[in-house]
Amino acid sequence: MYPFVRMMKELVVHAKAESLPVHGTHVSRHICWPWDLDLWRELNNGRTLTLFDLGRIPLARRMGLVAAVRANGWGITVAGVSVRYRGRIRLFDRVEMRSRGVGHDDRFIYIEQTMWKGASCTTQALIRAAVTSREGIVPPERVLAAMGADPASPPLPGWVAAWIAAETERPWPPER
Repeated sequence: MYPFVRMMKELVVHAKAESLPVHGTHVSRHICWPWDLDLWRELNNGRTLTLFDLGRIPLARRMGLVAAVRANGWGITVAGVSVRYRGRIRLFDRVEMRSRGVGHDDRFIYIEQTMWKGASCTTQALIRAAVTSREGIVPPERVLAAMGADPASPPLPGWVAAWIAAETERPWPPER
């Protein structure tokens, strides 16, 4: 089940947090609860993606994306993700989540999210998000203009550009 109560908590906790620039970093803290575990008593890989929402939605609100989406009748969707799992998160472990905008191309906005236990990064995700309208994907430059932000993207890091290039080689739809 989606963690609605946890999402509401995050939105309330960060309701008065200062605005962030488009490429600013939102920091939040979380606990691994029993219902987050898999059969090996670790944070479930699918639940990890759901918990990343707890950082991404407040980030979007703090940078003004949520307000622009609402004002224009748009939606936001995850259009792709690449995740690295490098450390275990177990029952009652406390993690710090860092969520930040990396940049955009002509269709998608790229967000990096990480989970940390102390000084060790346990998980890193690269999210490809799209703002959508009834006509399809809204170009990020238009979205940023609606946010009152500079529509230019900083240069994407090499590893992000390489992932984007690899995704263009991946066939869609996949073979049956």
